Amino acid sequence: MNLELNNKNALVCGSTQGIGKATAILLAEEGANVTLLARNEEKLKAVLSELKNNGTQNHHYLIADFSKPEELKQVLENSDLEFHILINNTGGPKSGDLLSATSTELINAFQMHIICNQILVQAVVPFMKNEKFGRIINVISTSVKEPIPGLGVSNTIRNAVGNWSKTLASELAEFQITVNNVLPGFTNTARLDQIIKVKAQKSNTTEAEMEQIMKSYVPAKRFAKPEETAAAIAFLASEQASYINGINLPVDGGRTKSL
Repeated sequence: MNLELNNKNALVCGSTQGIGKATAILLAEEGANVTLLARNEEKLKAVLSELKNNGTQNHHYLIADFSKPEELKQVLENSDLEFHILINNTGGPKSGDLLSATSTELINAFQMHIICNQILVQAVVPFMKNEKFGRIINVISTSVKEPIPGLGVSNTIRNAVGNWSKTLASELAEFQITVNNVLPGFTNTARLDQIIKVKAQKSNTTEAEMEQIMKSYVPAKRFAKPEETAAAIAFLASEQASYINGINLPVDGGRTKSL
């Protein structure tokens, strides 16, 4: 399928590893001009060098730390904000029970996932409205549908992002701007490696054994590749997805039990 992303400009957050990196690479392959956004310049340069260029594409990167929302705002104010596609993708809070979470951990997660998303949307929507085309895609988690044990802060914040985006979907639809959420399940990323390590320690088992236990929860009996989640994101960013708005799309191999 031709996703018709030629001449579309995409801003991809958290794009130096995992799902964000896979998404940036795929959007470039589909013809989009990709701007990477993350905090590590060396990693940004490395990913930038991997992006396909058909000779007419222009790829760039921006440096910002999402733990510092004001820094992100300043970076955006000094940048060209002509983006048709925004991929909100931020690393999740650390593992742990909600009862033991500090107020600082909750505040930091809220800033990184809600405040920074809000700053980004307010920055890019004026151009999207003018173009009569916009795609805002939030990479969240299946915890939006079913809270995941041991991820207390993440469960709380991910659901807040889900409701934030559903509200925006209604507000922006008349301008031909869609807002959708992709909910990755267990995906082969550094984030999943960290979760496996914590779970193994708590269960007094090996990481290899914990990995097999977690795979057994998935009907597909395997973890996703980042590229598989990126494919869902790319479709939602396309012309073909113009009437899909305000949804949560699990990409989890069937693990989520709810509809």
